[in-house]
Amino acid sequence: MKSVLITGGSGLIGSRLTPMLQMFGYEVTHLSRAKKPNSKVPTFHWDTQHGYIDTKAFDHLDYVIHLAGTSVATQRWTSKRKAEIVSSRVATAGMLYDALKRTSSKIKTFIAASAIGIYGRDHGNALLTEESKRGNDFLSQVVKQWEAATTRMNTLGINVVQLRIGVVLSSQGGALPKIAAPIRKGLGAPFGHGEQWMSWIHIDDLCRMFIKAIEDSTMQGVYNAVAPYPVTNKDFTKTIAKVLHQPYFLPSIPPFILKLMLGERASLLLGSSRVSCKRIEEAGFKFYFPKLGPALTDLI
Repeated sequence: MKSVLITGGSGLIGSRLTPMLQMFGYEVTHLSRAKKPNSKVPTFHWDTQHGYIDTKAFDHLDYVIHLAGTSVATQRWTSKRKAEIVSSRVATAGMLYDALKRTSSKIKTFIAASAIGIYGRDHGNALLTEESKRGNDFLSQVVKQWEAATTRMNTLGINVVQLRIGVVLSSQGGALPKIAAPIRKGLGAPFGHGEQWMSWIHIDDLCRMFIKAIEDSTMQGVYNAVAPYPVTNKDFTKTIAKVLHQPYFLPSIPPFILKLMLGERASLLLGSSRVSCKRIEEAGFKFYFPKLGPALTDLI
């Protein structure tokens, strides 16, 4: 039985990916900071503040999926929060690198979460590929450092796959329940002018991408983890309203209101990212939910 270690296994993606891997016959373990870890999954401890990892986690291990990272959406981006966002991604990847370097573990592939935020937040209608120019805003700088930290695994003879994730749609958390909540009450409205592009992905398709990265030894490097059909923010909220059978008539929420409410985080809602998934499709990946309507119907 092939074994997979997941960091951030209790998060939105990890909590869905774990049972899917188990269903496919993988032995799954977690690397967790929690004092009371998931009792259903064998869990090893790490202390990211003090640089401690239980290296037994790497015994007889085949794959690592690195999902750990502080949320960018739940709190204002104060200087302290920004430092946490960077450290939770870059420093943890560094800890994994050092631990794998010290052990005799024969990891085949290291699969790392990344983000389409690397391209920046204001590209209008331009279609972005893995080769597109990187941005210079805060999130772009975070993702650049994040990817650099995980790419180092190559120097240990480990294949590295990085999935640049878009807006993950799940009924269990993330953006969808928050956006859907006012729409359920008949208060749906687009953000800003509403023409900004949103590159999204159903959580099951995303988890299947991680599994494909394990099973397909030809995969290496960076792949955009988004569905084939991005939509504008206006169409996104309108489609949610349609699925929920709710009216959609209110004017858009002005950018200055969002900036007052969210501060710098408003860029997550107002930026435009129209991202291509052509590379992952050329690798043979088939989407269960390529279009937004069926994806939302499944989740809502």
